[in-house]
Amino acid sequence: METLTEQRREARMKLSWPVSLWLPDANRFFNGRSANISKTGVFITMPMTTPLRTGSTVEVNFPRTETLAKEKGQFARVKSGKVVRVERQNMLKDTTIGVAIAFN
Repeated sequence: METLTEQRREARMKLSWPVSLWLPDANRFFNGRSANISKTGVFITMPMTTPLRTGSTVEVNFPRTETLAKEKGQFARVKSGKVVRVERQNMLKDTTIGVAIAFN
């Protein structure tokens, strides 16, 4: 049995929100959903066909409601980051992968 050591520096907050992930290596966006977020990173679920690997550089786009977009002046909050973990254990269950991203 393997023991996992907690490495988070910030508390995570559950947040189920649609996101799009820009993958420069693939030159396209992929749609997914956030599961939790902190100041330093986010965990999202993506379709299992998303070509991600640990170390990939990505941009996470968090869309805003029309009201918030008018207030903030833009329709999305964009955060760049690096993939630090890809979890594939749910691929057969629900055809998704889990992706942990550390923000830059």
